[in-house]
Amino acid sequence: MGNTFLNLALLIIFQFSIRPTFSMKLTTILTDQSALLALKNHVYDPENVLETNWSSSTHVCNWFRVSCGSRHHRVTALNLSGLGLVGTLPPSLGNLSFLSLLSITNNSFHGRLPVQLSNLRRLKHLSFGNNSFSGEIPSWLGSLTELRSLFLNHNNLNGVIPFSLGKLSKLEILTLSGNQLFGSIPSSIFNISSLQKMDLSNNMLSGSIPPVSRDLLSIELINFNINNLTGHLSKDMFDHFPNLKELHLSANMLSGRIPMSLFKCKKLQMFSLSYNQLEGSLPVEIGNLSMLQRVYIARNHFEGEIPRHIVNLTLLSVLDFPDNNFTGTIPHQIGNLQNLEYLHLGANNIVGSIPPAIFNISTLSIIYLELNQLSGHLPPNMGLWLPNLEQLHLDINQLFGSFPMSISNASQLTSLDISSNYFSGTIPDTLGNLRNLKRLNLETTNLSSSGMSFLSSLTNCRGLEVLYFGDNPLISGKLPGSIGNLSSSLQKFYGPACNIRGSIPSGFGNLSRLISIYLSHNKLTGMIPTTIGGLKELQKISFHHNKLDGPIPSDLCHLKKLAFLFLSSNKLSGPIPACLGGLIALRSLYLDSNMFSSTIPSTLTRISDLLILNLSSNSLSGPLPIDIGKWKVLTSMDLSNNQLSSDIPIGVADLQDVTYFSLSNNRIRGSIPESFGNLLSLEFLDLSRNNLSGQIPKSFEKLPYLKYFNVSFNRLQGEIPKGGSFGNYSFESFKGNEALCGAAQLHVPSCKIRPLRNSKVRTKLIIFVALPIASAVLVVSLIIIILRRRKRKDRSTAQEDLTPLGTWRRISYHDLHQATNGFSDRRFLGTGSYGSVYQGTLLDGMEVAVKVFKLELEGAFKSFDVECEVLRNIRHRNLIKIISSCSNDLDFKALVLEFMPNGSLDKWLYFNNHFLDILQRLNIMIDVASALEYLHHGNATPVVHCDLKPSNVLLDEDMVAHLGDFGIAKLLCKEDSMIHTMTMATIGYVAPGLV
Repeated sequence: MGNTFLNLALLIIFQFSIRPTFSMKLTTILTDQSALLALKNHVYDPENVLETNWSSSTHVCNWFRVSCGSRHHRVTALNLSGLGLVGTLPPSLGNLSFLSLLSITNNSFHGRLPVQLSNLRRLKHLSFGNNSFSGEIPSWLGSLTELRSLFLNHNNLNGVIPFSLGKLSKLEILTLSGNQLFGSIPSSIFNISSLQKMDLSNNMLSGSIPPVSRDLLSIELINFNINNLTGHLSKDMFDHFPNLKELHLSANMLSGRIPMSLFKCKKLQMFSLSYNQLEGSLPVEIGNLSMLQRVYIARNHFEGEIPRHIVNLTLLSVLDFPDNNFTGTIPHQIGNLQNLEYLHLGANNIVGSIPPAIFNISTLSIIYLELNQLSGHLPPNMGLWLPNLEQLHLDINQLFGSFPMSISNASQLTSLDISSNYFSGTIPDTLGNLRNLKRLNLETTNLSSSGMSFLSSLTNCRGLEVLYFGDNPLISGKLPGSIGNLSSSLQKFYGPACNIRGSIPSGFGNLSRLISIYLSHNKLTGMIPTTIGGLKELQKISFHHNKLDGPIPSDLCHLKKLAFLFLSSNKLSGPIPACLGGLIALRSLYLDSNMFSSTIPSTLTRISDLLILNLSSNSLSGPLPIDIGKWKVLTSMDLSNNQLSSDIPIGVADLQDVTYFSLSNNRIRGSIPESFGNLLSLEFLDLSRNNLSGQIPKSFEKLPYLKYFNVSFNRLQGEIPKGGSFGNYSFESFKGNEALCGAAQLHVPSCKIRPLRNSKVRTKLIIFVALPIASAVLVVSLIIIILRRRKRKDRSTAQEDLTPLGTWRRISYHDLHQATNGFSDRRFLGTGSYGSVYQGTLLDGMEVAVKVFKLELEGAFKSFDVECEVLRNIRHRNLIKIISSCSNDLDFKALVLEFMPNGSLDKWLYFNNHFLDILQRLNIMIDVASALEYLHHGNATPVVHCDLKPSNVLLDEDMVAHLGDFGIAKLLCKEDSMIHTMTMATIGYVAPGLV
């Protein structure tokens, strides 16, 4: 009995002794090794770091970037940051049960976060920033209650921020910036009392900032920059953040006033509120923030004077207040801020003189005071105490007096702009001492220069890229030959309206990076130097309104990037070079008011993207180009005051975008083509003083925008049309045509209809002619009605797929500026690769979307041209409709498109506050398929969209889908149909439906 009891006791002890051993065997260091080897097998390791350093022959605790604890000898830290790894995270990582640090930042991991990571209950530091993880932020992160830091920044995460993150009661750092998160900020985050830094910037978060109900004594940094947050900041919000050091709320849509509680944060070192809709005055209490170093409040609606109490901010290094409504004067106390490095007060309504003490702050590197109403003299010693100054912008003010030569002592200056002021005296020749100067703007300053000597001094500025000195008639003199010694980096040379005499120096040919030359409205003589033909980067030549003579040098035909050629109002002669037709980049060609002779070169029609052509007031003869219709995007053509003689080519009907057309004072003969009535955009038509005959086509009545019409002094006959805009024209439009008839106010005879004299003849005509014709018409009509009834269903279905050709509207930049409230942030809809889109309301109440191209980006010009080319050739109910375009040379290009009130499909698919039922989804798929079928097979020239994704599918008020954004589309000609073309799309993106 005793032995039995003893055996039973030993058995029980043995079982309990082996149980922990078995359990520990399941989670030994071998388990950790297996998890890490699984990770190794899941990634592509371009540098073979893991392949070389992670081997079963070596103890796992000695592996590269792996650390183990001294107590349990288990893996406690894994840091693989910055190794260039590509791949996904294996679920087995959740077996690293002793892990407290996991960092894989700056790699290319992708996919979703495996749920098994929720097993890492000892984890304190999780850093997954700068990867490509996708999907929503998992709610199970809230179960990792030991977390101190969580970095998920700069990934492709979407969805809302989980409310469960508020359970991380020990969290100190939360960084979710640079993702695609939307929805509101969960109020639970403000319950984490240990939180020190919170960064939710660069997302799509919306709604108001939630109220804070408890004090967060540890919080030092809040960053909500670049979201869609709205509403007012609560008055007591900052009472709960007594230790706040940095506040970032820029680039949202916040409104109201700055809460007074902000100025109780005595430890505040910087706050950024720029690009919002905040208003009111800047409180004097800002002077209480003695630790403040940087202030950013640009692009709001602040008003009133800048408080003088700012002098108390002795640590201030950045003062950024532009684009507001500040008034009054610049407080002279700013001169006491001896740590100030950046001062920007531009685009306000500040008056008075610039405090001289500002120019004594030796730490200043940036001074922007442009676009105000500042007046007075500049201090003569302004440049003596600015050794760190890099940029000085005083343009568009009312400053007067001489411009101080002492500015040449600011040796670090790279950008100097004093344009549009009322200075007097000379341009300092010592500007050449500014050896680091890159941009100099002296336009409209009323300054002079003896012998243009300042240009010679600038040859010492070897990095000079932009030089503006135009609209200074007191400069005068000749361009020095030393121009050829200017910086080889020079891109823009602007000197219009300066009374410059003499010839254009051949030395311009040395400036190999020159993009544009402006020397218009001067007194230049001689010939255009052939050396300009060697400037391969040149895009714009403006020599108009001078006294240049001789022929256009054929060397200009080598300028393959030339987009704008302005040679108007000179004394140039000879034939127009046929080789100009090879400049296919040309958009504007102005050769008017010269002495050119011979014919219009037929080669000019090769410039298929030409927008403006002006050859008026020359001595050109011969016919109009027979293939005039190749200028399909032409908006303005003026060939008036020449000796051209031919019929008007029927190809004129292809000039669908033309708004201005003049052939006046030539020898044009024949009749006016009826096809003029197809030019729906036409606003100005002058065919006067020619030899035209026949009648005025009634098709002109269909032109809704035709404001000016002149066919006077021709040999036209017949009745003057009455409909359309003809009621607005005076007799001046028709005089000199003796055979015209019409309304009495046009000073022409009335049109008479001859009656039939013999009643018997009339009766016979009715019996033998009219009745049979009427009977035949009746029978044919009945047959047509029967056939139409049979096919009505099919025909109505087919007709639904096409929309009639839209009426083109003429919309100016001023109209767009007014329609979008100055392209304000309130009207901002979104941004793309080459531009931004704004909602606009035209004067007639029409809602439009205005796509403004960012011309400084490479490819923006091409994107604009491609989109214009595609949209003008296609019409379909499921394609976005173009209403108009607006283009101003190199400065501004925009498309005016149909406004889609329900936004993009992307929003309806991925935002929680939008929902599509199955029927709506099916209809949208059919709409998109219909659009693609039309693009590929329903058009004369097939179109490949190249960027199909949900954000490019827009929904109208009836949830009908319209395909848009043709910026990288391709038109496939016959010769292209068998060629494999390069794939183009949004970089780094494939729509889920296309995978």
